[in-house]
Parts: sequence; structure tokens; C-alpha cells
Amino acid sequence: MASISTAITTSAPTVALAQGQRRILALQAQPKVLRAFLKPSKARQALTFSPRAAATDVVQVRMPFDTELGRIAAEFQAASGPKERAGLLLKFADRLPHLPAEQRTNANRVMGCTAQVWVNAEMDSNGRVHFAADSDSELTRGLAAILVEALSGLTPEGVLQVEPEALSELQLGPAVLTPSRNNGFLNMLEAMRKRTRALSGGPMPSFPSLKISATDITPQGTFAEAQAQFLRPDPAQVDRLVKVLSERRIGVVAHFYMDPEVQGVLAAAQARWPHIHISDSLVMADSAVEMAEGGCQAVTVLGVDFMSENVRAILDEAGYKDVQVYRMAEADIGCSLAEAAEAPAYADYLAAAAAEAAPALHVVYINTSLRTKALAHAVVPTITCTSSNVVATVLQAFAQVPDIHVYYGPDTYMGRNLAVMLRSVSQLSDQEISALHPAHDRASVKALLPRLHCFQEGTCVVHHLFGAEVSEMVKAAYGDAFLTAHLEVPGEMFALAMEAKKRGMGVVGSTQNILDFIAAKLKDAVERPFPDTLQVVLGTESGMVTAIVRKVQAMLQASGREDIAMEIVFPVASEAITTESTGHPGAAQNSNGNGVVLPGGLPVVPGPAGGEGCSAEGGCASCPYMKMNSLDALMSVCAKVGTPGEALLEAYRPRAYAEQVNGRSLAAAGCEPILHMRGFQATKQLPPALEADILSRKSLA
Repeated sequence: MASISTAITTSAPTVALAQGQRRILALQAQPKVLRAFLKPSKARQALTFSPRAAATDVVQVRMPFDTELGRIAAEFQAASGPKERAGLLLKFADRLPHLPAEQRTNANRVMGCTAQVWVNAEMDSNGRVHFAADSDSELTRGLAAILVEALSGLTPEGVLQVEPEALSELQLGPAVLTPSRNNGFLNMLEAMRKRTRALSGGPMPSFPSLKISATDITPQGTFAEAQAQFLRPDPAQVDRLVKVLSERRIGVVAHFYMDPEVQGVLAAAQARWPHIHISDSLVMADSAVEMAEGGCQAVTVLGVDFMSENVRAILDEAGYKDVQVYRMAEADIGCSLAEAAEAPAYADYLAAAAAEAAPALHVVYINTSLRTKALAHAVVPTITCTSSNVVATVLQAFAQVPDIHVYYGPDTYMGRNLAVMLRSVSQLSDQEISALHPAHDRASVKALLPRLHCFQEGTCVVHHLFGAEVSEMVKAAYGDAFLTAHLEVPGEMFALAMEAKKRGMGVVGSTQNILDFIAAKLKDAVERPFPDTLQVVLGTESGMVTAIVRKVQAMLQASGREDIAMEIVFPVASEAITTESTGHPGAAQNSNGNGVVLPGGLPVVPGPAGGEGCSAEGGCASCPYMKMNSLDALMSVCAKVGTPGEALLEAYRPRAYAEQVNGRSLAAAGCEPILHMRGFQATKQLPPALEADILSRKSLA
């Protein structure tokens, strides 16, 4: 009896269960040959986990099927050992016809396979799908042959219902099915499912993309054309920026989410002025300290306001209070996520945590203001985190402090995704869990889940756009590509990337994690002897593409490989998002039919081209707040630094805090959770002062 898990959310248990029941009925209505293939052996029950961001319980729905991995599964199960299974696999390879040369094309290549694999699909007059496949590795050909024989002749619906877990019934064993070969096996199945969707439906959705080679960038689609426009910046602009930065000893720290225009100029200038750094929010402050140590008299911050506040605070802590810090606008450069943490609902969330009898730790996302950090720490012991270290921070807290409750916030999506990820971890073996954190096993991870709490009312306006509509389009048209997702994206995109991660085809994490993943996959391709084009779906803010292009081209040029390329896909919705203030007749609306309004009244910035961009139902976005950090603004600020005109930049300084928190300045108090995180990163332990604070507050309560 097979087992398929259906995630049931507390908000809609009836709907989710009904969907699971409909799926059972649909599967049972499939032709017998399909039910037979889906049926694992009666001797085993392969439980699967389906990550859903809002899930609070996982209900295992068990489905009865007739037996038929039959001819294939029974053969392998009857084999006496790895040598016999490998021999049987080679027999399958022998009877698989070779693909003709005209079908061994890049379009038919299966991504994520160590060997070269090609898959082709056709539909006959009776609506049945027939597959052909080939590989330059005999064992891989055998795996392809299994799928060809098992899936050919099914209806499209039948092929799409085949679950990867059914393949485990072959019991090939690790000696035959190595981790890389197993990933390739699963990726072949996904490639066949994608081709089946293309045969059974209308035209497949096609997102804009940038194809990057060692010496060229080729955009596909007007959105991509806009992204590519500034990747080769005007040399005169670069000259002007380098001149003013070097003459006036100014450093620049910028977030990955800058517009390509700004990043293109900064990246080119970086080769001539070392005090320019583009990164995620945490490293920005570190880089500013290095710039001060290198003699910079001022640091300009291209980001939202909490980033410049963090830079100011860390410079002060490092003893560089005389180094000036400037933002890029007189007006607030806000952040919907940071503002959620300053709302009354968040204060109530922390007050409830403080009222509990159990020891408590507040883990706050770095993308919040110093005011949020300071006031939170006064209520509940607080440590900051990034999307890179949040999992490690939470696991260490549960391991280090008995009976602790952890309260994460303010990012709702990231919190839900964290909970789903830990549920998934709880289903790993003790050995696999120990590799993630040596103090944990299955029992401890399951025990901590009820003590993890997540704020439910905070979202990033950019990552919120990666919703159900675009996720379904990605699944249909790009399910066999490499999928990347920031931890802040909604559950639908998160689930896709998590599934791909199991096949070695996905990553979920920070912007730096995504960049590292892309570099690692490109390194693998460069080390293989055959040509390749890697396709990567970018599930985060589109401004990151500049860093990707620079990294990819540098690696390709260093390798001398002109036959390797990478295609970066922007999962944008079909209609550009606009507001009534733009005068566009198709002004963006939310689900209630009202115009889209961002915090602070800032209009949503349309996609770079009229027909492509972002929709309120999901897609690739450019942060409207980050767009306030323009190249013109940077040049204007730099021109005033070190001159009498610098007096005009008073409004460009990070927010000054006059409040006191427990007798300390708000800036100093807000810096303490950041320093706790620094201590954790250095030792992989909660700092002794933080642990003592957690325990002492409860002993005094």
C-alpha cells in the first residue's frame, strides 16, 4: 500500500482534505497500468513528505493500488545483490533503442545528470504518450530504459500522476544507485513529466531570460532586455564615479537588490576602487568597517533605511564614529517587512512570549530597524539572524537551553518555511540530522516543533509576489530546471525549490546561498567534458542578476570554456504591475479589487517594459524602495561630501535615536542582538551573556 502525504492547514482543513480525496479518486480512476506502476510493493509503505508553508499538521492519506511494478520491480527485487542488479540494469540498457542524432539535442538534454542524457516524447493518435531516451553512460541508459518502459503508453494524466517515491520500489541499492545517479534518475522523471505537459496542454509559458556565456549576454524578452541594458555600463559614468570616490575617500556598500544600472556601474568601478562592496544586508556593515579601516572618510549606503542604521551602529561599535554615513534620499527609504515589526501586533506577539513561564528567545530577522531590535530585546532576550544562519541559530537555541521556546519574526513566509523545513528534517535519519547539528536527532527535532513560534503578520512586498500563479507556471514549464528560492518567498515557490533540492536541482536560502549554489553547479558543468547550458529559475529579487552575471562570466572566462552557458530565468507574471498614479488603464489591484498601495504611499514600480513585469498574483519583482537608490542619487551625495555642500546632507544621515532603553541609547541597545549573532557565528554557541539573560529573566519572573 503506497502512502502519499497531504498537508492540512489549520486555516482550511476541509479544503485541503477534499483536495486529497479528489486526488485519490482521480488516481483510482486511472487505467490499470498506471495504478499498477504507482503501486509500491505490499511489503513496504513509503511515506513521503509534502512541504507546505502554512502547514501545521501532516495527514498521511494511504492509497490502495493493485500490484504492478511487476515486471520491472519484481525483477530487481529478485536479484540477489548489487552485482546482479547492475547486470540487470545493463540488460535494460541493451534493449533501449539509441536516439537518432537529430534527437540528441540540447533541447532534449536532461539537466542535473552527471552523464549526458536525452529524452524525447511523442503522443499517438489515441492520446497516449511514448518516450525515447539515450545516454552516454550505460548504467544511466539502463535507468532511462526503466522509465521509458514504465511510462510509455500511459495517458498524459497517467504520466503526471507518477510519483518519484514509486521509483524506490526498484530497490537498486546505493551500490548501483549512487546519490548522483539517483538524482539523475529523478531528474529524468521530471523531464518526462515536463514534456508530457507540453504535449497535453496549450503553449507552455515562457519567461524572459538572460543567456550568459563567457563573452556574451543574450536577453530573451523585454524584461530581460531591460536587465541586460546596464550590464555593460557607460565607461564615462564609471570614470566619474571612480574619480569622486577616490578623491574624497568614499566607500560604497550596496545591497544585491540594486537596479542593474547601479550595480553595473559599481561592479565596473570596483576594479579601480576597492572600497565598493555589493552583498546581502549583514555583510554590508562588515564591509563598511573594512572601508573605515582602509581610510575612508565616509560610507554611502545603497539600501533601505535599516541597512544604513546597521552600518552606522556597527561603525560606532568599532570606534569609527567620525566616519560619516549617508543614505540616498531625504525621504524615508522604507521596507514593508521592517515596518511590520514596528506595528502594535508585533509588540503584542513579544508581550505574549514574555508572559510565558518557559524560557524564551526572540530570533529577529536582520532586516529590521535598530529600534525594533532594541525594544524587542528589552521585552524578550533577542538575537538577530539572517536567512543564511536562521536554521543553525534555532537548532542551537533548542539544543543549548532546556525547554526553551523560540519566537521568530517578523517575516511570516520565512517563519512558516522554517517550520516546514524543520518538519522535513524531523523525518531524516538520526545520522543525517546529526550532520546538520550534532546535538540533535529525530526525537529532539520532533520535540522542538511545538516550541517554535512564528509571527503571522509580516511580509516583504517583493517576495510576496512569488505566489501561486507564477509557481504553477514555473512547475509546468521549468520543473526540470535548477530552482532557487529565497527563504522569504511564499510557500508555493518554497515547496517547488525544496522538492528540486531533493534531486540536487534546488536551493533555498539567502541571496549569498543562491549565488553559491549557481557557482557550484557551473563548476560541475565546467569540469565535465561535454557542452552544456544550465537553466536557472531566479526565485528572488531580479536585481541580483548583476552579481550572477559577473560571477558566471568570470568562471567561464577562467575555465576557457566557450561551450558552456547559463540561462537565468525571471519568473515574471504576464501583466506588468502598475498603480492608478501611473495613468495605466490596467492599474494593479489586490484581491479585493482595490488599487495596490505600499507602506508609505510609495507607488509600485512597473516592470521595465510595458508587457512584462510583475503582477499582484506573483512574479519577479524589483523592490520599489531599492529603486530610490539611483545612480544619480549616489553621484549627487558623493559630490557634496568633503565640501561646504555636505551640510545639505543632514537629512541623508541614518535616523538618529534619542530614546533610552533601560538606561542605554537606543542605538547601543539595538546593537546588542547583532553582537549576540556575531558571537554565535564565531563559536556556533549562543553567547554566555545571552544564555544567562534567557535563564535569569525567567528566574526573576
